Amino acid sequence: MGAENDHMDEMSWEPGTLGPGCSAALRGVLALLLGVSTELGTSQQWGCVRIPEAWGAQAPQLASSTGGDPLSGCFIWSNVILLTWQLSLLLWLMPLPATSPIFPHGFCCLMESSFCLLALSLLLAVNSLCITHSWVWSFHPRPWSLTPLGKHQPHHIRSSGQACVLSDGICLVALPHLGPALWLGGLWFPRSPSRPLGKRSLPEGVVNGIEVYSTKISCKVTSRFAHNVVTTRAVNRADTAKEVSFDVELPKTAFITNFTLTIDGVTYPGNVKEKEVAKKQYEKAVSQGKTAGLVKASGRKLEKFTVSVNVAAGSKVTFELTYEELLKRHKGKYEMYLKVQPKQLVKHFEIEADIFEPQGISTLDAEASFITNDLLGSALTKSFSGRKGRVSFKPSMDQQRSCPTCTDSLLNGDFIITYDVNRESPANVQIVNGYFVHFFAPQGLPVVPKNVVFVIDVSGSMHGRKMEQTKDALLKILEDVKEDDYLNFILFSGDVTTWKDTLVQATPENIEEARTFVKNIDDQGMTNINDGLLRGISMLNKAREEHSVPERSTSIIIMLTDGDPNVGESRPEKIQENVRNAIGGKFPLYNLGFGNNLNYNFLESMALENHGLARRIYEDSDANLQLQGFYEEVANPLLTGVEVEYPENAIQDLTQSAYQHFYDGSEIVVAGRLLDEDMNNFKADVKGHGAINDLTFTEEVDMKEMEKALKEQDYIFGNYIERLWAYLTIEQLLEKRKNAHGEEKENLTAQALDLSLKYHFVTPLTSMVVTKPEDNEDQTAIADKPGEGPADTEVARSMAYLTSYQPPQTPYYYVDGDPHFIIQVPQRDDAICFNVDEDPGTVLRLIQDPITGLTVNGQIIGEKGGNSDSKTRKTYFGKLGIASAHMDFRMEVTPEKITLWSGAAQSTFSWLDTVTVTQDGLSVTINRKKNMVVSFGDGVTFVVVLHQVWKKHPVHQDFLGFYVVDSHRMSAQTHGLLGQFFHPFDFKVSDIHPGSDPTKPDATMVVKNHRLTVTRGSQKDYRKDASVGTKVACWFVHNNGQGLIDGVHSDYIVPNLF
Repeated sequence: MGAENDHMDEMSWEPGTLGPGCSAALRGVLALLLGVSTELGTSQQWGCVRIPEAWGAQAPQLASSTGGDPLSGCFIWSNVILLTWQLSLLLWLMPLPATSPIFPHGFCCLMESSFCLLALSLLLAVNSLCITHSWVWSFHPRPWSLTPLGKHQPHHIRSSGQACVLSDGICLVALPHLGPALWLGGLWFPRSPSRPLGKRSLPEGVVNGIEVYSTKISCKVTSRFAHNVVTTRAVNRADTAKEVSFDVELPKTAFITNFTLTIDGVTYPGNVKEKEVAKKQYEKAVSQGKTAGLVKASGRKLEKFTVSVNVAAGSKVTFELTYEELLKRHKGKYEMYLKVQPKQLVKHFEIEADIFEPQGISTLDAEASFITNDLLGSALTKSFSGRKGRVSFKPSMDQQRSCPTCTDSLLNGDFIITYDVNRESPANVQIVNGYFVHFFAPQGLPVVPKNVVFVIDVSGSMHGRKMEQTKDALLKILEDVKEDDYLNFILFSGDVTTWKDTLVQATPENIEEARTFVKNIDDQGMTNINDGLLRGISMLNKAREEHSVPERSTSIIIMLTDGDPNVGESRPEKIQENVRNAIGGKFPLYNLGFGNNLNYNFLESMALENHGLARRIYEDSDANLQLQGFYEEVANPLLTGVEVEYPENAIQDLTQSAYQHFYDGSEIVVAGRLLDEDMNNFKADVKGHGAINDLTFTEEVDMKEMEKALKEQDYIFGNYIERLWAYLTIEQLLEKRKNAHGEEKENLTAQALDLSLKYHFVTPLTSMVVTKPEDNEDQTAIADKPGEGPADTEVARSMAYLTSYQPPQTPYYYVDGDPHFIIQVPQRDDAICFNVDEDPGTVLRLIQDPITGLTVNGQIIGEKGGNSDSKTRKTYFGKLGIASAHMDFRMEVTPEKITLWSGAAQSTFSWLDTVTVTQDGLSVTINRKKNMVVSFGDGVTFVVVLHQVWKKHPVHQDFLGFYVVDSHRMSAQTHGLLGQFFHPFDFKVSDIHPGSDPTKPDATMVVKNHRLTVTRGSQKDYRKDASVGTKVACWFVHNNGQGLIDGVHSDYIVPNLF
């Protein structure tokens, strides 16, 4: 579509002359007489008269009493009817000779055919009908004036670009008529006064020049496997190139399978490649500064896919993203979760879901969080019958408005489709093209009694709302515990306490006593995860050994924590080993991680290797509901020890077929490949232990009948069972890989990678490389699969290759400058600072953690020339040593280079490099001439800032700043000039009074049982800007921090860097 423009480009012919559009104009007149509205396109020429930009800028405009713009200039309305209308009226009022001042080159072009006279005559009649509502203009060179018909007072016109100047200052002005808004043949009636007429009528929904005229989400679900295609079409209505962005939020459980970008008919596809291969291509693009990360985690359930591209004026662009997922049954329903957020009104917006389920659909519903049920009902249609179901959501532009007169969209929230299938039998097997899928979800079975131990973190970090929400959730859970169940509570902080010494039955009396215990839970101390879990496991094992719980009961342990282990056994790998050995595969462990300040990978890995799962509980107002919701999922086990069996030598490449529990409302899904595709019958057995007895469910399939039943090609997309098998296999291989080591891990990785590449899935092992046009050069971007890392907002791991360090808000601890130590105290929303004055060459112990094995030392350097006056000299840190005893790793950092030792192997890098070095549990990223980020797995992160000064400066020299991020991940035994402050401490300031410097008041500070005189001042934080820095207000402690630090500063002097 051509772009409309607000002004006219210069052309080679003079104003007032006849342009090359006369024939087109006359043809337009004839077409309009037949009732056809004819556009002249995007040409900056209007009929026979060319209006230069300089004249247009002086052209007149009249204010309108209706609030709209009453003037319609020739080049504003790109339709020949207005020009012809005004010319005909002009000829009527003032007959012209063949040559005249107005048309110096003659009037002949208007007389190309006899039809022209007929056209003008008919238009005279049109004008006579409208004359009482129009304006008549006088033809004076300057100033311009308008005279209403029947009135004589002139109305001066303001300058703008909205009239046609013919020559010698003569202008042609058209005014809209009042009345209904419609085109009728060649008659034009203005719009309704409620929608003011602008100087140009752009389609509604244009934002910043971009019109998104179509967005469609097409979902095809076949046997729980969803194939979703999101297509957005846009056009650039602006006069210049604009950036168009495409955002899609998709479920974390989904795999992206394709993305295409089409600009003016040229398609740029995405290709899935091995991550290492894609990374090299990506890093090359990064070095050129021409890349953008595409996928990152977004909230609880979603990942956000983003891509943007520059689109030329008038050009169209189409984005199409495809992703697939297996819908999991949750509390008796399958849920398809779609995020709707078009950000502007869209002319054609549609969500369309077609569902095909061979078992038949029993329920189907859809709801939207952003719209009322009344409005939803008018835009939503849903129906199901037999095996087919359909949901369609098509809101009109008016229905999309946030209010009746608003131009912004209310479509911003969740659109959720839920359904379930008929379950005449507990199982269903489907076979297509040599692949099978087996669904198992029995109903009506009695619930197996459970023995559950809740292991609850009550450390100091749970203080406040987290603890209150935890207690609220536990009280609600106690209401739902069945009388046949057995339970106990174990609380851990620095030590471990229990409600009862053994498991007790959930009798009404015991439940009431448990409620009292829960209400009195209080937070205190540290985090001893190891001892808390081992106590709970021991209690469950002992109850089973002593037969104090029902023989056909099942055991479950649920742990909730909001932090990392920091007392007792705090090594994650050792805790995992202890827990694995204690459980011995007898029952599952479920780990709930409260918030983001914890090692989620550790919790997940420990749960998976004990047949459970991990779940993040988000710090929000509904955290108690999240906890309750998880318990409801595991509250009703119907079977234990479930095993799925198939005929020997009949299948291969089977997905997981043994499960410790089947919970009511869930579903077991097994998929595989048939060795013999020509077999006539297929048999599957599911065995499990119920509350009363052992059960075996058998499903037999007639292959020919199956083939007939699945001939519903309108709903079924291709090889859906094969892709379902691949999806499930990759998902399970990746889970196993999390706890594998050595050769086993390599084999699992290779299998998952091969399948990911074969089926075009973006998984943690692959990346989608998207090449897009940017200023006539190809630009490369990468779409990665983010993981559930230390925080959900974490950028996909490959994004570390372009992301520079972004400092957190709080808390911070650093040493920079002369050297200034700055300690933020979050409880006070304030900071303390102190200097250390020592001779150049002195090495100071900054951090030492005997538990994690981390040590950081810094060596002081002085000024050039060696000023020996301690009162006036400037000293800095010129060398840092970072070491990890557990990893056998050392790093020496100077303003010239970075040297790494891993064991005896040495690597050296310069500050001119941009590089990331990774090894097990360690990542080092050097950002050229700026900073270096050192991350120890899910532990602490250090940032070293490079300060460079003018090389010929007579006094100063380059130096380093050192900053600590995530200090809470260090153990409670951390010490050092900085490390001692990682533990909570408090101070009080009083008696603020003028000091020796009137701009810096003095005060009395009480800290660590010392009364000190301190001075209000400021230091620089160079995390964001190494050259300028940001001022940080702080209370300055004199005498090398004496009274604030433990001991005296000389206690922290060490002989060497390592």
